[in-house]
Amino acid sequence: MEAYEAIVTRRSIRKYTSEPVSDDVVKQLMDAAMAAPSAGNEQPWQFVVIRDRAVLDALPTVHPNFRHAQAAPMAVLVCGDLEKEAHQAFWVQDCTAATQNVLLAAHALGLGAVWMGIYPREERLPGLRKLLGLPEHVVPLALLAVGHPAESKPRAERYDASRVHYDRW
Repeated sequence: MEAYEAIVTRRSIRKYTSEPVSDDVVKQLMDAAMAAPSAGNEQPWQFVVIRDRAVLDALPTVHPNFRHAQAAPMAVLVCGDLEKEAHQAFWVQDCTAATQNVLLAAHALGLGAVWMGIYPREERLPGLRKLLGLPEHVVPLALLAVGHPAESKPRAERYDASRVHYDRW
């Protein structure tokens, strides 16, 4: 799939088959994540690949928005590592770029995924920290449910020329 096609046809997928995601594909997803740009090339990210069914099923007990992880064979927790951060607060942008790379790579590889936001919602942090054993200097940004899609969605036409400004507002 061409890059532009992956970008404009990617959709949030919330229904998955039971087919597992292979180790090779997981490595490709993580490779894509770590190919994201980052401030000063600091790469202040950490990733938790979750395949344990008990952990996936427990995620909605931490926050109900994480229920889509129960339908997926795996999830990826994208985190910022504050100990690797040289440019204060840019970890959010860096990890967001990594998150988008995972979503696009998943789509290009024939998988489906959905982004569930965590940071800056402080109430979502303690439960995840406890469930996944995250150290205090690691801040979860996003949870991505990933799997082979059991649904198909058409391209969403989102281009809006009224939101594009040239040279000045």
